[in-house]
Amino acid sequence: MADVFSKAKRSWVMSRIHGKDTQPEKVVRKLLHQSGFRFRLHQKDLPGNPDIVLPRYKAVIQVFGCFWHGHNCKDGRRPRSNKRYWNAKLDKNKRRDSINAQRLRRLGWRQAIVWECETRNLDLMKKRLTRLLRS
Repeated sequence: MADVFSKAKRSWVMSRIHGKDTQPEKVVRKLLHQSGFRFRLHQKDLPGNPDIVLPRYKAVIQVFGCFWHGHNCKDGRRPRSNKRYWNAKLDKNKRRDSINAQRLRRLGWRQAIVWECETRNLDLMKKRLTRLLRS
């Protein structure tokens, strides 16, 4: 299926996608704060600049977009057009995520991944985050 936008319009649309302070990140941060957890954001001295860092628990939370990080949900499907480009790009993202997770483990940090699609169920998300940080 052909793109519904021109090349210039698609470029403009893609340039508006940001990696920090996304809506799913804000949902997770709000739940953590309401539950009494204090955290730091995007700590640059840790591998991968984790979205949320909880130093007291030596834990990080990465909030991954389903499309950009290859989740196996409906939002994580790869485009059918320009397959070579998208497969290379998304595979590279997954490799980078894996390397960063290994580096964090070697430094003694625990990592949790929250997928964008999981942030839609707030009750389940709150229970999951609390269980992770209480263990």
